[in-house]
Amino acid sequence: METIFQLIAILALVVGTLFSVVGVVGFIRLPDVYTRLHATGKVGVFGVVLLLVAAVVGQPLGWGRGLVLISFLMITGPATAHAIGSAAHRIGLPRQGADRDDLLCASKSKS
Repeated sequence: METIFQLIAILALVVGTLFSVVGVVGFIRLPDVYTRLHATGKVGVFGVVLLLVAAVVGQPLGWGRGLVLISFLMITGPATAHAIGSAAHRIGLPRQGADRDDLLCASKSKS
């Protein structure tokens, strides 16, 4: 049984590291704040969650803390990315290659 847990921890560690590397590469390579948020908000959170899964499986006494941290990350990650994207739109940061802006059209029709 110990070998299965070690294999799960190693697999979660490798996949979590790959997700984190893809998030960093996306942050460096993508052109604007909105696409960078996608890379860091989605991929980064899943990378950290998988690294936490590896830590929890590797140290069985930390299940409670690990599950609290994982749930906290899964709840706050998307909300944080949305708040940053909304703030970037409100201050007028441009999007690269955008054909239209639905949020701009919606805000103009309300006022």
